[in-house]
Amino acid sequence: MSLFTPQQFKLSDIRCASCVKTIETALSQHPQIKDPSIHFATRILTLQTDLSSDQIIRILHDLGYIAKPVTSDNKKAEPQEEMQRYHHLLYQSFFSGIGGILILILGWLPISINNFTWLTLGFLAFIFMIYAGAHFYRHAFKAFGHHLATMDTLIALGTGSAWIYSMLILISPNLVPPNARHVYFDAALIIIALVDLGSALEVKARGKASAAIQHLLGLQPKTARIVLSNGEEKEILIENLKINDVVRVRPGEKIPVDGEIIEGHSSIDESMLTGEPMPVTKKAGDEVIGATLNKTGSFLFKAKKVGKETMLSQIIELVQQAQSSRPPIAKLVDVVSSIFVPIVLICSIITALIWFNLGFSSGFILTASMSVLVIACPCALGLAAPISIMVGMGKAAENGILIRHGEALQRASELNVIVLDKTGTITQGEPKVVHIFSTENETEENILFYAASLEQGSEHPLAQAILEKAKEKNIVPQAVKNFEAISGYGVKAMIQNHKDKSGLVYPNEEILLGNDKLMHQHKINLDDIQFQYEQTPIYLAVNQKLLGVILIADPIKADSRQVVAQLKQLGLRVMMLTGDNPKTAHAIAQQAGIEEVMAEVLPQDKSMTIQKLQEENYLVGMVGDGINDAPALAQATIGFAIGAGTDVAIESADVTLIQNSLQGVVKAIAVSKATMKNIKQNLFGAFIY
Repeated sequence: MSLFTPQQFKLSDIRCASCVKTIETALSQHPQIKDPSIHFATRILTLQTDLSSDQIIRILHDLGYIAKPVTSDNKKAEPQEEMQRYHHLLYQSFFSGIGGILILILGWLPISINNFTWLTLGFLAFIFMIYAGAHFYRHAFKAFGHHLATMDTLIALGTGSAWIYSMLILISPNLVPPNARHVYFDAALIIIALVDLGSALEVKARGKASAAIQHLLGLQPKTARIVLSNGEEKEILIENLKINDVVRVRPGEKIPVDGEIIEGHSSIDESMLTGEPMPVTKKAGDEVIGATLNKTGSFLFKAKKVGKETMLSQIIELVQQAQSSRPPIAKLVDVVSSIFVPIVLICSIITALIWFNLGFSSGFILTASMSVLVIACPCALGLAAPISIMVGMGKAAENGILIRHGEALQRASELNVIVLDKTGTITQGEPKVVHIFSTENETEENILFYAASLEQGSEHPLAQAILEKAKEKNIVPQAVKNFEAISGYGVKAMIQNHKDKSGLVYPNEEILLGNDKLMHQHKINLDDIQFQYEQTPIYLAVNQKLLGVILIADPIKADSRQVVAQLKQLGLRVMMLTGDNPKTAHAIAQQAGIEEVMAEVLPQDKSMTIQKLQEENYLVGMVGDGINDAPALAQATIGFAIGAGTDVAIESADVTLIQNSLQGVVKAIAVSKATMKNIKQNLFGAFIY
């Protein structure tokens, strides 16, 4: 018994949802092929078969489509191939459009053009039509063989009828009445040009999706420094790392793979994966994540996950799966076209039969019948959606909203759940000093002076917040002595000859600045200190005496609460997902007016949460800005990326909010609803016409 195995193929010339139906219908009828499924956005065909890849490619070629197996090599070459296809479609559109416009202008000129010239123009138009539109006619013929009507059928029928009708008029003008002797070469060429232009823009937008994956791959370091059994260190390619290898990471280096620290300690910047701006203190026994940045100390760790098992690889896989798992959306025009084409043919035949039964001449019957086909040429129908989408995207851009493709513009109007990331989305994404609390009637300026003196030169986000506040108040830090950074606790130093505002000079002051663990280590009492959960306290002690507390927080954006209220008024369910701790998450959610919160969520859990909502028949919009949001942005019905976020988040999203404000989500939904209303009005008008 033959064994069915999964295979994937990259398809070319997939033009519409009906093309997908044509291929899937034909393949499903083959006894040696099971479960054929095409993802419309990525043009990837997945199936189960016992046939070779060459046999599948031949079957697809017979259907009129070019295919090749999906491999790692052609995945790398895909961006270049997509760009070549984009330019080829642009050239086709340009030449067809120029030809159509020149013929149109020639027809308007107040000069007499003889029949031979028009025939010559007709043959030139035919050459342009074949050059720019051969794929329409080829696919229309293949679809006809499978009893299907696609957008290609509509274009081929309309443009072909226009050309044949025009040539008949020139060859045998007596076949039609004098008032019906008009040529339509220009219409045929311009229709082909416009559709090719739309295809070119779609190819360009589609090609950007792979940029997200390339950016993620670029996060991983190329090499790792392993420690051999004899204690020597050796630099190797990351591909050669094995589980249980001992790796050394120095300050400023990226961690190559996932593992567990076995010696040393450090602060790790995990913001590129978690989205949280604060470095995390790690010591022996703690897990570290590949592609994150080691900020301070040097340490040894044992590799636990390598290759495809690392968190970064899993995030890449999740983005790829989410981009390929969306069900193909049959565009409204294709649905209308599948009904419209048979109706047009039937109307044309009925028209001929009516006039025949009424005893009219064959020339009149031909004119009436062909007129139905020419009038049905998909000019209005084909432009009904693209023109509205073009205007809608323009309006969105004016409001600081970049929409990647027309499909996103359509689906945004249908959303019923909005999921928000916390850091950088609801909040400003930058820690700031929100309050300075004095325990000894000390001035804010003096507390900031001590803190800024110890933190000058530090790149830690909390230190930057303190230095920014000191700069705002024109406080000049003083040089310190005996500086000591205590990883996971804070900093310690001496300040000599400090003169306060009253003129008193303090010869030697021991300053402690850090968290509660540092204070407890030095037996400094903190029992009476209280703060809100969304605030991070930095304690300042001078000569073993608590002087004050600097409270730092990532405040919510000015319009976050208002936008959440507006989204609720639109009937949307609003949720917050974050990698932060539950207490901070709930405190921020309360400020923003959000009731549903999920905290300490890993990137893959965000994506799974979106997927579960979709399984409950929700259409989900995800708003985020970090790499950790990329899988969820790709999985969501519509992904909204904050413009100030990471490139990978923006590339994984359908909509980019340039102004770094949640207000863009409300505006995008409003533009989407207005555009969809206009498209439906246009389609109704085109169909009735």
